[in-house]
Amino acid sequence: MTISEAQQELLDDLDLFQDWTERYEYVIGLGKKLNPMEEEAKTGDKLIQGCQSQVWLEAGIEDGKVQFNADSDSLITKGMIALFIRTLTNQTPEDILTADMSFIDKTGLKEHLAPTRANALTLMAGQMKKHALMLSAK
Repeated sequence: MTISEAQQELLDDLDLFQDWTERYEYVIGLGKKLNPMEEEAKTGDKLIQGCQSQVWLEAGIEDGKVQFNADSDSLITKGMIALFIRTLTNQTPEDILTADMSFIDKTGLKEHLAPTRANALTLMAGQMKKHALMLSAK
């Protein structure tokens, strides 16, 4: 599945919900499905700087595809990073670098989040692209 197909699938899933409470529950549920990150892996170099909550992101490459994992001390923030992980994991670094991340605007989340949390979405996308760039150089 391409990144744009995964993004559209996610948007279609969110469209199934009638109100924002249901959408938030769905996003939080995505975060709860992430693989647990070991406490010793939650180091300062993995923190996404500028987020209101602590968000740790790690990335590796396996068979030419990027594998992301993340954790947060906030359920909604963990769900927000899970949106990106769902669309970017198992993609090539090159595809991630050229991906249009404006799909997140189509979720409507930014309009229902505090400005600092909405800004975190941009920071998360940027950090994931930065990891893809570093992995493409290896």
